[in-house]
Amino acid sequence: MGRSARIERSTKESQVLVELDLDGTGTSDISTGVPFFDHMLAQLAKHGGLDLIVRTSGDLEVDAHHTVEDTSLALGQAVNAALGDRAGLRRFGDATVPLDECLVQSAVDLSGRPYLVHVEPELVELIGTYDTTLTRHIWESIVATAQVTLHVRVLSGRNAHHVVEAQFKSVARALRDAVAVDPRVVGIPSTKGTLTAS
Repeated sequence: MGRSARIERSTKESQVLVELDLDGTGTSDISTGVPFFDHMLAQLAKHGGLDLIVRTSGDLEVDAHHTVEDTSLALGQAVNAALGDRAGLRRFGDATVPLDECLVQSAVDLSGRPYLVHVEPELVELIGTYDTTLTRHIWESIVATAQVTLHVRVLSGRNAHHVVEAQFKSVARALRDAVAVDPRVVGIPSTKGTLTAS
């Protein structure tokens, strides 16, 4: 169906390129300079069935915040662009994913309305060089530009790596269902006739 997008974002803090294909095979080629974030985006691609290329050059000499934020904003833009008018889609998706001691539940609505509910336990501050407080901000940024509603709840877990990784896997599976084409859906899956912000 060719549901793909290419987004370039350039500021004084970062330069970002995102190429996304919603109907991919889960392949990814990601380089942001933040290794754990790269690993998480690879999880999103693999378990979401997305083909994803990300190239980010950011002001890592300051910290990873701008790099992660701007990449997430561009990724959300790519999702929004690739979805088009959202006709014929399932619209909703949910997934509960275990990772050893951790269990995460996610639900997505391609509503055209950005809204995030995010519940996770307090975690150690760093996974390698990755600031764990950025995880919520990643979801906030993607939700804002993708124009979707997202609920992510960590139901159990104590290992920080598992808690963050299970979130990405769970969101990936929920998004995979939500963006799927449903042959029983005629037109826009909404009684108001639109799923876009405009």
